[in-house]
Amino acid sequence: MKRLGASLVALFALAACNDPGLVGVRGINEATAAEVAGCTLITNIRMAPGVYGPLLADQGLRYARNMVKDEARAAGATHVVFDLQRPGEPVYEVRAGAFRCPA
Repeated sequence: MKRLGASLVALFALAACNDPGLVGVRGINEATAAEVAGCTLITNIRMAPGVYGPLLADQGLRYARNMVKDEARAAGATHVVFDLQRPGEPVYEVRAGAFRCPA
């Protein structure tokens, strides 16, 4: 029984290590609207952070932004332009445009 419990813990730890929301996304660059002026818009992506509040808001926002980047990469984008957020205001939805830019 102990072996099964240890195996399950190891399995969950490995799954978390591969979660792009936790570890980040390679191959996608964050850019400004001016930087992607000559690029092709692939799609617009929206995602709500899974957690809010004074203790977890930053982690929830980082996770949502990484998941947006992962979705953009899966759609074939090279760059992501996130909508601007007002400093100090809570974020209830992360919005971004996914662009494919020439190399």
